[in-house]
Amino acid sequence: MLKFTKMQGIGNDYIYFDGIHQNIPMNKTFIQRISDRHYGIGSDGMIVILPSSHYDFKMRMFNLDGSEAKMCGNGIRCFSKFVYDHHLTDKTYLEIETLGGIKKVWLTLDNQEVTMVKVDMGKPILETKDIPCLFDKKTMINEAIEINGNIYHLTSLSMGNPHTVMFVDNLDFDIKKIGPFLEKHDMFPESVNTEFVQVVDRQHLKMRVWERGSCETKACGTGACACMYASYLLGLCDRDVFVDLLGGRLHITYEDGHIFMEGEAKRIFEGIINEEDFYV
Repeated sequence: MLKFTKMQGIGNDYIYFDGIHQNIPMNKTFIQRISDRHYGIGSDGMIVILPSSHYDFKMRMFNLDGSEAKMCGNGIRCFSKFVYDHHLTDKTYLEIETLGGIKKVWLTLDNQEVTMVKVDMGKPILETKDIPCLFDKKTMINEAIEINGNIYHLTSLSMGNPHTVMFVDNLDFDIKKIGPFLEKHDMFPESVNTEFVQVVDRQHLKMRVWERGSCETKACGTGACACMYASYLLGLCDRDVFVDLLGGRLHITYEDGHIFMEGEAKRIFEGIINEEDFYV
């Protein structure tokens, strides 16, 4: 029997397991079945809390399809709330090991419960070879790219995971007609998260996101950081902005070459499952 907690950060929901005190299966079959919204618990994926040799904790994060991702901005905020609320730590500053690097986290408390979390998301990476992006220039900033006979202007970068950003006049369109094609485009050998961004003003952006391995989601923390920095590069916003996603709002700032993200983290419910029920 495995104890779990379902949590969400502005609508980006994951199933969290304490992997310090219990052995958690991390294979695709298990992840796909517990993430299924009809036959499982239902989520955008699974996140496991693990010990770290040199830092406070280690985070492993898996998409809805069972593939492992390097980082998740909304996920790490809920991860941080989990470890504090479950008394795995009493610290309000944490350093968490992820495949996307070490993330520094600050917790805001209300009656000894975490309500908001600020994360140093690190330096955005623009060099195409490091995203990775198979493009014939060192960077891809507002470049015209032909996909299925249409021209799209893309800005690509990594926030520990690959993103490509496209600016639109409004967000009322069928995301399924383009999201999957960009996700699996040969130009992105590890696939890509795609952000569609509407600039409201210099302190306010709106976006939708097509996440690799999960289709459209309510929110993406690294995606919000990517859309802010792409907008800043093109002179469309200031260093301090609010980003509205389908699931809610994030506060994104750019300071000393680093991107900082702040937003809510909430527990939905806790439960116990029989591991064997989630294998075919």
